[in-house]
Amino acid sequence: MKYYLIAGERSGDLHGSNLIKGIRASDPAAEFRGWGGDMMAAEGMDLVTHYRDTAFMGFLEVVMNLRTITGLLKKCKADILGYRPDALILIDYPGFNLRIASFAKSGGLKVFYYISPKVWAWNQKRAWKIKANVDHMFVIFPFEVDFYKKYDYKVDYVGNPLMDAIAAFEPDPEFRRRHNLDDRPVIALLPGSRKQEIAGMLDTMLSTQRHFPGYQYVIAGVRNLPSALYDRYLSSGKATIVYENTYDLLFIADAALVTSGTATLETALLKVPEVVCYRTSGISYALAKRLIRIPFISLVNLILEKEAVRELIQHELNEENLVAELKRILPGGDKNLQQMHDYEKLAERVGGPGASERTGALIVHYLS
Repeated sequence: MKYYLIAGERSGDLHGSNLIKGIRASDPAAEFRGWGGDMMAAEGMDLVTHYRDTAFMGFLEVVMNLRTITGLLKKCKADILGYRPDALILIDYPGFNLRIASFAKSGGLKVFYYISPKVWAWNQKRAWKIKANVDHMFVIFPFEVDFYKKYDYKVDYVGNPLMDAIAAFEPDPEFRRRHNLDDRPVIALLPGSRKQEIAGMLDTMLSTQRHFPGYQYVIAGVRNLPSALYDRYLSSGKATIVYENTYDLLFIADAALVTSGTATLETALLKVPEVVCYRTSGISYALAKRLIRIPFISLVNLILEKEAVRELIQHELNEENLVAELKRILPGGDKNLQQMHDYEKLAERVGGPGASERTGALIVHYLS
C-alpha cells in the first residue's frame, strides 16, 4: 500500500522514521512519500519538503508567514492528489495538519493521526474537528484517552514512541574523543531546532558559564539550520558544538538546559537533571497566557502532574535564575536526587518501547 506522511518538526521526523519501520513490519511492500526530514528519508520515504522550510514558532511568527504557509498548503494538497495514497498519516504539527485532514477527508482519503495535537492544552474545540476529519487517532499519553471520551471519540493508546528511540540508543564509548571533549564534567545546552529558539535562548543559557568554570558547555546542534547561527559561539571559545548526537551528549552530561518541547522528555528519560527554558515574542506570549489551560509547559511536569523540573518562562529566563537552578540540580545540589526519583516515576508512567510497531500494525489492520 501507499502511505503519505506529514511531519513538520524535528521530533515528528524522529517519530515518523520509527513509524515507517513499524508499518513496514506489517506491510513489507509499503511505499512512502511525504513531508518530514532526514530521518524519514533515511527510512525510504520520498521526501517532498523538509521540515526546516515549514517550522514557524509562535502566534506572531505564523501571522507574519501566512502567505508562505498558504503556499505550502496548496503545494501539499496538490502532491497528495497526484500521489493518490491509500492512507494519509499526520504526525502532530496541528496548525498545518488539521487543515490537510479536512481536505483529505472531504476527498475520501483514509486519514490517520499519530501523536495527538495538544488540544487538551488550549483550543479544546479542535477535538470536534479531529473527530469529524480523522478516521483513527493514535495517542501517546494515557490521559488523552479520557480527554477524547468527553467528545465521544474513541482513540487508540499506543504508548510513547520516545521509548522506541531510547531503547535503540547505544552510547558511543568514543564520543568524547571523536568530538574533542576533555575529561571535565559537561553541561549540555539544547536550544531547540528553530532559528527563533536559538536566537532567543542560547545567549541566555551561555551567560551561566562564568559561574561554573569547572564544567565544559556543549551545544546540541542541528544540521538543518545554517551553521552561521552557531559560528560565533565556536569562534569565541565559549562552547563546543556537537551536531546530530544529542543522546550521546546527554549520556555524558551532568545537567542540561533544555528548550521546551519533546527534548525535555527525552532528557528526563535519559536521567539527566534539567532546567526547562522557553522564550517567544511578547505578543505570542501574551496570547498564549490567555489561551493555554494547563499548569505546565514541559511534558515531564504534565505527565507527573507536578513541577518536577523547573520551568523558566519568558522574563523568568535570565542568568540569575538559571545559575540558581543549575546549582540545585548538579551533583550535590539539593534537587538532584529528587529529580532522579521523579524520573523513575516518569519512566513507569510513560511505559516501555513498542509504540511505533503497535501503531504501524493498527494502521495496516484498519486499512485491511
